[in-house]
Amino acid sequence: MRTDSSPGSLPAREHLPAAAAGTPVLDVVIPVYNEEKDLGPCVLRLHEHLSRTFPYAFRITVADNASTDGTPKVAARLAAGLAAVRSVRLEQKGRGRALGAVWSASDAPVLAYMDVDLSTDLNALLPLVAPLISGHSDLAIGSRLARSSRVVRGAKREFISRGYNLILRGSLQARFSDAQCGFKAIRRDVARVLLPLVEDTGWFFDTEMLVLAERAGCRIHEVPVDWVDDPDSTVHLVRTATDDLKGVWRVGRALATGSLPLDRLVRPFGDDPRDRDLTGVPQGLARQLVGFCVVGALSTLFYLLLYSGFRHFAGSQLANALALLVSAVANTAANRRLTFGVRGRGGAVRHQAQGLVVFGIGLALTSGSLAALSAATADPDHSTELAVLIAANLAATVLRFLLFRAWVFPDTAPAAAPVAPTAAKAATAPTAATAPVPVRLAADTDPRDAR
Repeated sequence: MRTDSSPGSLPAREHLPAAAAGTPVLDVVIPVYNEEKDLGPCVLRLHEHLSRTFPYAFRITVADNASTDGTPKVAARLAAGLAAVRSVRLEQKGRGRALGAVWSASDAPVLAYMDVDLSTDLNALLPLVAPLISGHSDLAIGSRLARSSRVVRGAKREFISRGYNLILRGSLQARFSDAQCGFKAIRRDVARVLLPLVEDTGWFFDTEMLVLAERAGCRIHEVPVDWVDDPDSTVHLVRTATDDLKGVWRVGRALATGSLPLDRLVRPFGDDPRDRDLTGVPQGLARQLVGFCVVGALSTLFYLLLYSGFRHFAGSQLANALALLVSAVANTAANRRLTFGVRGRGGAVRHQAQGLVVFGIGLALTSGSLAALSAATADPDHSTELAVLIAANLAATVLRFLLFRAWVFPDTAPAAAPVAPTAAKAATAPTAATAPVPVRLAADTDPRDAR
């Protein structure tokens, strides 16, 4: 998929090298707010599981976001007693704020988080992070909605979860199955590109990050999980659902208006086989044909509806010209984004101008067919007019595809330069870990947080 701007500078994904003793490969963050009762058992159980099953060095980070009970003392005691545990204190609430702050400052190449209630069975942790360590995927999420997942929860939460998933699929075209499961992981190099674009600091943080990652072409790995609902959960369902819907509206509006700079993110890695300069292999011809046919069918239907509407107050030639002009602009925009994979605003005006030239050719074909029909029949009925226009539009469609592919959207984007293995390893190799002592982060002063 091409963009008008050059691809990002992140290196090609590679298997993370074996780390030196004591250097963490995985940093598991546990965001907490007033969880003094559950924090200790959670960290001890997670530490025991990782020590017994995880083949790499790890770290557990307790991210306390403005707790007012004894949570900070519990976190400090755990960090003092276990070498692989550290505590981080933030003075502002927000799970997304805590994750963003800790992930941005972490030196581990793989970053994960899980809820303090440990509702997700820990046996899914290694399958969650393994695709990130191997270089196969960019993000990984636990899914309670996969066919092989085994979930125990009430009907109310089940309804809310599946309803939210349907909303995401219908409004944001999300293809991941479970945005709300508190069990996710991301590669550090990917996080450093994505996190600056994520605005939400609360519960919608996960969804926004996943939507941006998916739109950017990142690979998201899903792991079926065993999950048992926590009846003592402090999550306020109504308020969380309301905030999530507001987030869906905000992100959907930003995607529709093109205000998100996703052209900076598309294809962030240089290892996509579709970017390779291969001789003798059509560059996406089959996919472009399918996309063009779908867009063309919808455009034709749109055109016919417009023509029928304009025909009530205008002659056939004027109605045809107006309908073709409006549908041509929509057709060019749809083909630009969906068929030929061009994102961002760069070149959009030029593409529309070239599309109008193609529109002029289509107008000549359809107007000529109407003129021929009028010459042959003094008063043709409406169905005959539509049949002639459909035939003329089919001919114009074939010509339009050829002109779009060869002239308007030529596949001239340069292939991404290969990344030397040494450079890739240097970019992905973890740095030396700092001593696991309690850390205190300054309050986030981003003006967006004043909301």
